[in-house]
Amino acid sequence: MTIMQTAARIIEEGPICDNCMGRQFARLLTGLTNAERGEAIKLSLSLEAARLMKEEGYKDLLEKLALSNSYACKTLDASCEEEECWVCIGLFNNLDEWVDRAIKALEGIEYSTFVVGTKVSGLLAENEEILWAECGADYAEQLKTELNREIGKRLAARSGKEVDIKMPDVVVILDIAKEDIILEIRSVYVEGRYRKLVRGIPQTRWPCRKCKGKGCQSCDNTGKQYPESVDELVSEPVIEAFDSDDTKFHGAGREDIDALMLGAGRPFVVEAINPGKRNYNLSDLEEQINSKADGKIEVEGLKFADKARVQTLKNSTADKVYKLKVTFNAPVTEDAIRTALEDLQGNLIEQRTPQRVSHRRADLVRKRQVHSIELLEYHQDHAIIRVDCEGGLYVKELISSDEGRTAPSLTGLLGIDAVVEELDVVDVKI
Repeated sequence: MTIMQTAARIIEEGPICDNCMGRQFARLLTGLTNAERGEAIKLSLSLEAARLMKEEGYKDLLEKLALSNSYACKTLDASCEEEECWVCIGLFNNLDEWVDRAIKALEGIEYSTFVVGTKVSGLLAENEEILWAECGADYAEQLKTELNREIGKRLAARSGKEVDIKMPDVVVILDIAKEDIILEIRSVYVEGRYRKLVRGIPQTRWPCRKCKGKGCQSCDNTGKQYPESVDELVSEPVIEAFDSDDTKFHGAGREDIDALMLGAGRPFVVEAINPGKRNYNLSDLEEQINSKADGKIEVEGLKFADKARVQTLKNSTADKVYKLKVTFNAPVTEDAIRTALEDLQGNLIEQRTPQRVSHRRADLVRKRQVHSIELLEYHQDHAIIRVDCEGGLYVKELISSDEGRTAPSLTGLLGIDAVVEELDVVDVKI
């Protein structure tokens, strides 16, 4: 079927605008807008329709063209007005109105790049499917593709911002059915390291176990199991800095609630969700977080990151260095401790999932390496031990044996119960 034959079939379906006509042949010729294609096709078809009328007295094609083409109308010498396009329902006549809506929605939002997306109505999708079923879609592009492009060009000109298809700061979505603009704002990611200087603070927010975050008498209607977390101590200054709705905290692993995080600190990324601002002096932000944390945590080395960095942190393996305060249920000599630690040095430890985390982890046997372990201090009632080990080793169970679920262990080698009273993470080696 030739281009003109296909165009004639399209005209048979009803009045159609230049954009919708040209869009059916978008893949055939570059360098033209769909409106320019459509106008050229209609002009050529009008010439053929005029010839048919003059030579054969056939006016049907010209009369149908006249509903959406001024040249055909003039040739008929009739006073006719172009009718609304049945495919887009006049949408391409109102592109500037959509740009106005987008500009208004973007007021107050700090961004440099954007891309336009379209949520088409059911009627528009159905109209397009009908047209393709009757006339074919071999060379056509989707209506929403053209809308995204044409609105994008106009919005770029009006706003002075650039279109970025791969990683835009804002996705501007046209909700055609609701005649509304929806903004999807790319999160701002800030990377750094934190030290936790007090015990009893979890890394992230914990909803109350009883009410699941709804608020009850047990949690004093806060909905939280613990009053604060590293996450929350970081969150408030970040929300203020980037005018965001909320934050999400991504840590490179986590320490126990009763453990300190010392040394160089644990790597983390904080994600500012739906930010109104994208730029902020991170030295100032670092100072604000540390000031408001009031000695509970410290952050340092803040720098901008991206979403990919979150996955890198989550998927990376990190060896850990711990300092442990260990107590014993019976007297034990310094020599006995040193001998037991020598047996653990460089050993491969087999650990069945500890009882304390069995409710949230699969019951498996994991093998982890102890790189080095040494006695730092010996006292009559406790010992200070340093452990450098492979990430994923449950170090408390390395000491206690967890009723034999970890082997070898300090408890097993000494023959008396040993327990970690205090645990400090002193290094996370990504």
